[in-house]
Amino acid sequence: MLNLELLSVKRGKKVVASSNGTSVQEAEQRTIESICNQDKTAASLICQLKKRHSAKISTMPMMKDILGVVATLGKTNDDNLSSLLSEYLGIDNMLGLVCKTYDGIKSLETYGTEGNIDKKSGIHGLGGSIGKLLHGRFTVFCLENIRPFSGEVVIDDPQRYLMLRKPRLPNGESPPGFLGFAVNMILMDQAYLSCLTPHGHGLRETLFYSLFSHLQVYKTTADLRRAIPFINDGAVSLDGGILRPNGSFCLGDRKDVEVKFTVALSSGDSNTPGSITEMEEQVKLKNWEKERLVEDIKREEDLLKQVKDSFSNQKQQLLDYITQSPAGKRVQGSPTIRSPATPGSNPFAATPGRNPFTSTPGSHPFAIKPPHMR
Repeated sequence: MLNLELLSVKRGKKVVASSNGTSVQEAEQRTIESICNQDKTAASLICQLKKRHSAKISTMPMMKDILGVVATLGKTNDDNLSSLLSEYLGIDNMLGLVCKTYDGIKSLETYGTEGNIDKKSGIHGLGGSIGKLLHGRFTVFCLENIRPFSGEVVIDDPQRYLMLRKPRLPNGESPPGFLGFAVNMILMDQAYLSCLTPHGHGLRETLFYSLFSHLQVYKTTADLRRAIPFINDGAVSLDGGILRPNGSFCLGDRKDVEVKFTVALSSGDSNTPGSITEMEEQVKLKNWEKERLVEDIKREEDLLKQVKDSFSNQKQQLLDYITQSPAGKRVQGSPTIRSPATPGSNPFAATPGRNPFTSTPGSHPFAIKPPHMR
């Protein structure tokens, strides 16, 4: 475990450039600019307000509840993976606003008596105050209303990866080309990692798990198609293959993605096949060994629980049989007879109510007979 942590620290020092050699900060700015270019959208309005009017909106309760836009809350370590996952989610989800509470969502829009949206209040009124009007519908995610991941997370890892069970072939190995789960390929900054719901769930367990669930990532489309029997919640491949959870495939030429996740690593440092460094290979191996060990422990715990449950059931059945059998009923219904030989009993005890020193004539071998009977 210590070696794994040291390797992770050393590797983390290389997260300094994006896919085209610019800094991560510049890559983040490009992501924000691509969102701002989506004119008349709620995501564009929020990004422009935070960018150009931060002092004006810093005290607004509505803006304090908005955590951000989906596309700005996570990163990937490869440009191709970023485009692939962004295409899978679609532009509406990528531009979705993320609110911490349901009260924050209610403050975004108010309605008149006939159900019409009040354009002078909420986010619509805020947009009008800076000359930016909203058009059409927009998606909003509420963190406290999202059903979180019910399994365990890797507590000792700062990214809080989800402990998901990998697909396994009959021989115990993963299908060829399987690279991992999409929800664990999203990287988050410390500011967002510390954002927890009142129940202690982070963005990965709530927002990104609700978006990706158990979406699997494969190296090629051929690998993906061979692994279909082991895919339940959809899959994508690095060469552009997409299998939706409903069983539908996305075919045809790929198109440019308008808004995508920020890329945190340069292409030479990415974790894609063919460009993994020796140190990254060691990290990958250690992670693999760790996952296998965790899965083995989980499997043994399940077997132990089954054995304990079976023992409890058999014990209860035996007790029920003893209680309900004729012999058991006879033993339970028989009166308790105290044997004279029972420890603590006195066979020579005097009869209650009688004086042991006054006996009837002839009843005691040492009694004194009256004169007329001598």
